[in-house]
Amino acid sequence: MTENTKTHVILLSCGSFNPITKGHIHMFEKAREYIHKTGRFIVIGGIISPVHDSYGKPGLVSSRHRLTMCQMAVQSSDWIRVDPWECYQNTWQTTCSVLEHHRDLMKRVTGCILSNVNTPSTTPVIGQPENGNSPINQNTANKSVAIKLWGKMSESLGKICCVRPNMEHFTFVDENANLGTAMRYEEIELRILLLCGSDLLESFCIPGLWNQSDMEVIVGDFGIVVVPRDGVDTERIMNHSSVLRKHKDHITVVKDEIDHPMSIVSSTKSRLALQHGDGHVVDYLSQPVIDYILQSQLYINASG
Repeated sequence: MTENTKTHVILLSCGSFNPITKGHIHMFEKAREYIHKTGRFIVIGGIISPVHDSYGKPGLVSSRHRLTMCQMAVQSSDWIRVDPWECYQNTWQTTCSVLEHHRDLMKRVTGCILSNVNTPSTTPVIGQPENGNSPINQNTANKSVAIKLWGKMSESLGKICCVRPNMEHFTFVDENANLGTAMRYEEIELRILLLCGSDLLESFCIPGLWNQSDMEVIVGDFGIVVVPRDGVDTERIMNHSSVLRKHKDHITVVKDEIDHPMSIVSSTKSRLALQHGDGHVVDYLSQPVIDYILQSQLYINASG
């Protein structure tokens, strides 16, 4: 299977990121590496979407701080970006609505008809730039097509969502703004997958916590990639939920024979380490994030 015939994937992770840890970034890297090894997909980008302030989680610091910390955490990455859309809405958004927003946004930016699990796209993207230049010959550019596609999409998405590398503020522009000339690529099948840990997967089994129709859309239409914590029995979790059992083939569980220390890192551990002055915090958080936390006096008290 050549790169231009593989399904191109964008990994989207929703969460508090309170604060963002090395474990979050490791989850993206580990998922991409595993997905590439399956030979079915090629990951062309990752999106971090911090939750809205009105989520109501105890100790949740302002999205202004969380967005900045996330931006700092990915500043050296060439494929993961931070999206502020969820934070900038009037109220909390469901995970389903965030996925649907990004799916619709990708349609507008790329011209793609995005596929989902049940209805793969057979509609090719037109094969030349809107300015009339020659079509791209993908037979001679298989290795670079994913980079080119994500690079152009990121450039356009940056005009819509956030501007890097300025981390003092985010520029938010009307999504209907003119994006200028957009490069379009032939026959690229593009999907957005929800990237999560096993704790989110387990939450699907809690009665009444998730809207049933949202679960159907998230797992059945989009699909999810799960990076489990060490020792978690994902098979047992999936068998405990009728929706997860039904759409088991839409769930990719990232398997690793070797336990990685990043798999046990969490935001909760990081906050506790900060509150107790534990030097192990350097194992949990990147130095720019630690510096920002100390400068802004975040997570110093037990309340957050």
